[in-house]
Amino acid sequence: MTLTHWLLFCGVSLLMCFTPGPAVLLAVANSMDVGAKRTAFSSVGSSAGIYVVSGLAMIGMGAILSMSANAFLVMKVVGAMYLVWLGVKRWRSKDALISSDAGQAPTDRRERKNWQLVAQGMGVSLTNPKAILFFSALFPQFIVPGESLFTQYLLLTTTFAVCALISHAFYVALISLVKRHVVAHARLFNRIVGGTFIALGLGLLNTRHKLG
Repeated sequence: MTLTHWLLFCGVSLLMCFTPGPAVLLAVANSMDVGAKRTAFSSVGSSAGIYVVSGLAMIGMGAILSMSANAFLVMKVVGAMYLVWLGVKRWRSKDALISSDAGQAPTDRRERKNWQLVAQGMGVSLTNPKAILFFSALFPQFIVPGESLFTQYLLLTTTFAVCALISHAFYVALISLVKRHVVAHARLFNRIVGGTFIALGLGLLNTRHKLG
């Protein structure tokens, strides 16, 4: 993988990670419940879950690669179209990226051990059905056929996991400052994120057509 392709992967990963999902909302909730420092345990657990989910996606891609180069190309095209679909869905959404009650302290607090926070974070990643679909759509765009899949798996997954940790830290630190602005301008944020996904998907789709 060239540096340019890796930087593009970083951009897509950051976009995905900074679009609030279950893991981000869990980090926000835990920061209010157990404090920002201990929230790191649930974020680490979420990252560990990312390795498992992306590993499953990579195994599937390896099987397809061994069957047919054309089948792998089809998978790349389908993956690019999936990114476009994610963008259209977000563009048309009227819901705020962060709900108006995100980050509010729970009324019923209970002490949780560090391993429970790790398990909670891992559970969120492993039970998110959209994650494996996203990895199956994203990874083929950057896989180099003929090179070690395991090495590429480590590079891509570690990059994505680091991006996820960065996004968690960002939201935990700034949720109190940005929440009202994001909620108040829900349509604008949705269209920015959705439009970026659509542009990336179409760009990747156009690249695949040229390669084909």
